[in-house]
Amino acid sequence: MTFALVLFAGALLAAGLVALVAAAVPVAPRLDAALDRAGEPGRGSDRRRDAGPVTSRSERLGAALYRRAPVPLSDRQRRALELQDKSIAEFYADKAVMALVGAVLPAVAGVVLGWLAGAVGPLPALAALGGAVAGFVVPDLLLRRTAAAVRVNAVEALLLYIELVTLERLTNASAPQALHNAAQLSEVPLFLQIRSALERARLEQQPPYAELRRLAGQLDLPELADVADVMQLDETGAALSGALRARVKELRDAHLTTEQIRASAEAEGMTLYMTLPALVFGLIFLVAALLKIFGA
Repeated sequence: MTFALVLFAGALLAAGLVALVAAAVPVAPRLDAALDRAGEPGRGSDRRRDAGPVTSRSERLGAALYRRAPVPLSDRQRRALELQDKSIAEFYADKAVMALVGAVLPAVAGVVLGWLAGAVGPLPALAALGGAVAGFVVPDLLLRRTAAAVRVNAVEALLLYIELVTLERLTNASAPQALHNAAQLSEVPLFLQIRSALERARLEQQPPYAELRRLAGQLDLPELADVADVMQLDETGAALSGALRARVKELRDAHLTTEQIRASAEAEGMTLYMTLPALVFGLIFLVAALLKIFGA
C-alpha cells in the first residue's frame, strides 16, 4: 500500500513539473485560430468545424478531445464515418467513453484483488492505464471492421438511387428534379449525403453535377460521378433513360462479380477451419499407435 502511495505521489509530482515546463515554454500562436478571430474562417484547418454538429454533452467532450488529439483521423476513417452519417465528435465521444470504461473496470478489479490479497501495489494504476489505452483504440478497430460492410451497403444504396432517378426521368422530370426527388425517398446515410450536396448546389444556384462529383471523390464512390456525367447530358438534349439503365446494369454486374469473388475467398479461407477437426482426430489415433510402438 505504501509503494502505491509513493508511486501516485511521484506521478503527481511529474505531472506538475511537466505542466510548469509547458506553461513556461513559449509556443507559436495557431494560425487557424488567428484567422478565425480575424474573420477569415475559410483558411487553415479548423478542427472545430470539422468535428461536425455538436448537440449533446458527450459530443462536446468528443469535439474537445478531437481538437486536442495528437493523431489525426485518416482519410479512410473519415470516409467510413461519412458513409455511416456519423460525426467526428460522436466518434471521439465513443472513444472517450470506452477509454473511461477501460480505465475504471480494470482499476476496480485490481483494487479488489489487491485488497483480498492483502497488498494493493501498483497493479490498479497499470491496469487503469492499459485499459484506457485499449478502450481508446476500440472504436478505431470497430470502425475498421465494419468499413467493408458499410461500403457494400453504400454501393447498393447508390444502385437503388440510380434506379429511382431512372423512374423519375420516365415521369418526364428534368435531370435536377430527378436527382432531387430520388434523394428524398430514403433516409439511409448515402441518400442524406446526396441530399445535402444537392441542397448546397441549389443554395449556390449552381448545377448539381459538380457537387455530386465532389461528393463522389470525398466518399470514394466513382459510380456517383458516373451518374453526374450521365445526368449532365440532359443539357445537350440527349435521352437519359436508356443510358441510366445501361449504366446501372453495368454497375450491378460489377458489384455482383465483386461479391462473388469475396464470397469465394471467404469460403476458401474456411477450408482451414474445416480440416482442423479431422487433423485433431487423426492425431488422437496416431498418438495412441505411436505410444504403443515406442512403449514396446
